[in-house]
Amino acid sequence: MRWTSALAIYFLFWVFAAFITLPFGVRTADEAGIEKIPGQADSAPHMFDLPRHLRRAAVIGAVGFALFYANWTVGWITTNDLNPYQY
Repeated sequence: MRWTSALAIYFLFWVFAAFITLPFGVRTADEAGIEKIPGQADSAPHMFDLPRHLRRAAVIGAVGFALFYANWTVGWITTNDLNPYQY
């Protein structure tokens, strides 16, 4: 696998992890004990820590990519294993 392909696949894992981890670690104004701004939605986050979120996504994406790359080199699961019509 070329390094550009590996980088593109890691980026896909990173984006997927970033979207999956969006709701974790976010507190609303009611949970934080802060007064809401007039017109603010009840579910709006009080403070979103973007660097922490991106680091978390990078770690989860790296673990996912490491498992993918290990499967790519060793061949634990192949396309034949995923074929339900194989006898």
